[in-house]
Amino acid sequence: MPSPATAPPPPASLKRIVTASLIGTTIEWYDFFLYGSAAALVFNKLFFPDSDPLVGTLLSFLTYAVGFAARPLGALVFGHYGDRLGRKKLLVLSLLLMGGATFAIGLLPTHATVGTAAPVLLTVLRLVQGFALGGEWGGAVLLVSEHGDARRRGFWASWPQTGAPAGQLLATGVLSLLTAVLSDAAFGSWGWRIPFLLSGVLVIVGLWIRLSVDESPVFKQALAQAEARKADRAGEAEKLPLVAVLRHHWRDVLVAMGARMAENISYYVITAFILVYATTSAGVSKQTALNAVLIASAVHFAAIPAWGALSDRIGRRPVYLMGAVGVGLWMFPFFSLIDTGGFGNLILAVTVGLVLHGAMYAPQAAFFSEMFATRMRYSGASIGAQFASVVAGAPAPLIATALLSDYGSSTPIALYVIAAAVLTVIAVAAAEETRHRDLADVAPPADADRTTAPAADARTL
Repeated sequence: MPSPATAPPPPASLKRIVTASLIGTTIEWYDFFLYGSAAALVFNKLFFPDSDPLVGTLLSFLTYAVGFAARPLGALVFGHYGDRLGRKKLLVLSLLLMGGATFAIGLLPTHATVGTAAPVLLTVLRLVQGFALGGEWGGAVLLVSEHGDARRRGFWASWPQTGAPAGQLLATGVLSLLTAVLSDAAFGSWGWRIPFLLSGVLVIVGLWIRLSVDESPVFKQALAQAEARKADRAGEAEKLPLVAVLRHHWRDVLVAMGARMAENISYYVITAFILVYATTSAGVSKQTALNAVLIASAVHFAAIPAWGALSDRIGRRPVYLMGAVGVGLWMFPFFSLIDTGGFGNLILAVTVGLVLHGAMYAPQAAFFSEMFATRMRYSGASIGAQFASVVAGAPAPLIATALLSDYGSSTPIALYVIAAAVLTVIAVAAAEETRHRDLADVAPPADADRTTAPAADARTL
C-alpha cells in the first residue's frame, strides 16, 4: 500500500500538475534555446561585428556558455529555499526571472548602437537566464514526481522533460518562420527581436497555469514533521539542505553529474552546434538546418514519454545506459550523414541523435528525484544536474566550434561526445536502481538534516 503522501492523486489533479510543469518548463526552455539558436545565427554579427565570422561565432557561444555558469548558483539558491519553503513558490519566481530576461534581450541595443556595452548587457541578461533555469528544472520535476503515482513515476515525471524539445520546437519554429518570410537584412535588423519579445506573452500564460497547482503533498508532510520536531525542546535546528546533501548524498551527486555528461554534451552538439556545422562545413542553408532541428524536436518530444514509461517497466539504469551507449555509437554516422548535405540525411542524423538522447533525458527526472530525501531533494537533484552543466552543456558548442576551427574535421568532435558517453556509462553503471523507491521512504541516515533526529522520523526527512 502506498503511503498517504505518495498515494496516487485524482487523474484530473495529476494531469493539471503535469500540464502546469510542462508549460512552465516549455517556456523556460524556449527562452534558453532561443538564445542558443540566435547565437549561432545572428548574434555574432549583431554583438561581435569586428571579429572573423567563426571567431564571432565562438564569442557568441561564449556568452551562451555564461548562462550555464550561473545555473549552479541558481541550483543552490532555489534548491535551498525550495527545500525550506516549497516547490511552487520558487517555480513562479524562476518563470518571472527567465521571462523578464528574455523579453529584455529583445529590447537590447546592438554593437552598432552602443558599442561594447551591447555584449556586456547581453551577458548580464544571459546570466539571469542561467540563474533562473538552474532553479527551474529541479522544482518542475519534483512537483510532478512527488505528486505522481509511484508505479508510473518515470512516465509522469518525463513530461516536464518534454519541455526541452517543446521549447526547442517553439524557438526553432519561430526562428524558422521568420527566416522564411523575412529577408536576411530584415531579420538581422529587427526580425530577430520578435521571438524574444513573444516571451512576455508566454510568461503570462505560464504564471496563470502554474499558480493554479498545489504544493507537493510529500513536501508538506515532511515540512510538518520537521516543524513538529523543531518545536520539541529535545530537537535541534535543521542543517542547511546543502550541508546535508554534501554530507550524506555526495555519492549520489557525483552519479548525477556523471550521468549528465553524455546527455548534456550530445544535446547541445546535436541542436546548437549543428546550426554552425551544417551551414559552414556542409553547405546547408540556415533554413534547411533549422527545419531539420524542428522536425527532429517533434519526434524527440514524442519519444521522451515512451522512454519514461519503459523505465517504469525495466528500470531507470537500463534505459539510461541504452541512451548513453547509443549516442556514443551514433556520432560518426551523425556527422557522415550531415556531410552529404541532403535534407533527408540531415533529418535522419538529428532525429536518431535526439531519440537516443531521450533515452537518457526521460528517466533522468525520476532517477534523480529518487536518489534524495524529501527535505534535501530539491537541493540534491538541482546541484547534481546543474553543476554538471558547467563542464558539459556550457562549453559543448564552444568546444565543438573550436575543434572544427582547429582541425577542419568532425572526427575530434565525434570523439569528444564519445568520451562523454563513456563517463556517463561508468557513472550510471555505478548507481543503484531506484525504480521501486517510494519518495516518502527515501531516507538518508537518521541524522541527515539535523544533529539529532529520532530514527522513527527519518523516513520523510
